[in-house]
Amino acid sequence: MIILDEKIDKSISRLTLLLQQSEAEELRDSLESILKGKSGDHEHVPSEDYKKEITVALYEPSNIDGFNDRVQKLIRKDCQKKTK
Repeated sequence: MIILDEKIDKSISRLTLLLQQSEAEELRDSLESILKGKSGDHEHVPSEDYKKEITVALYEPSNIDGFNDRVQKLIRKDCQKKTK
């Protein structure tokens, strides 16, 4: 799992999500869509006022070419930690 704070361009290890019912349902539906292959490999889940957004994505460490350089670097670093 990679948790990226895009504002500061840093990986973080802990995150708390506080969601309203409708936002939780949207997140659930987005995850189901990704898992069933209906929407590609990622989804954007906005807050009700569209001022905040969660991006959720699936990845395989062996196939990360579709991600930007920063995300690829984080995935590689995460994978290296797991093999040590």
